[in-house]
Amino acid sequence: FFEANARRVYLPDEQPEVVSAVLEYLYKGDYYPRLLRDKRHNTWVLQDITEPFDKNGGHRGIDPTIQIVGIGSVLRDTAVYCAAEKFGLEKLKGLALRKQGLQSGIEVGTILRSARYAYEHTPDNDSRLRAHYLALIIRSRKTFKRSGTMQMEMEIGGKMFFDLFVAMCNHMDDMVDLTQVPPSH
Repeated sequence: FFEANARRVYLPDEQPEVVSAVLEYLYKGDYYPRLLRDKRHNTWVLQDITEPFDKNGGHRGIDPTIQIVGIGSVLRDTAVYCAAEKFGLEKLKGLALRKQGLQSGIEVGTILRSARYAYEHTPDNDSRLRAHYLALIIRSRKTFKRSGTMQMEMEIGGKMFFDLFVAMCNHMDDMVDLTQVPPSH
């Protein structure tokens, strides 16, 4: 990426917003919105949820998605995770995964595009982000089923939907196993 004579780094395939988050992480150990510990509730929260932005108590708010040409909106933390994978930044991958798990209210289409993006930009042996999406889809299966988006995505197919099929079969097997456990006396 580095041209010695020009003293410039060329990253033509990277999104500026993602590179900015990676650089912020490299300099500060985190990227916006910051991950904060809520000691009172013993949980982790994102900065924009807990810190007011203005005098009236309004929250800063940040769009959790970025636009990627040819794909559409995907979750920023997914793109950061994939960039961290590409650049070998394991701790950043963990941070991005933790932040992504705190997002809520994301539309089905964005989740599915983000899952597809994750599958396209992570190796098969890096299952953490992929497993996150599979579990999310299984937990929210009724919403996905009603959306109609799921059928379209399944028709596209690919490894993600094979993994989803296997994960759902395993989930169903686990549920059956739980119902067949004899009561203890």
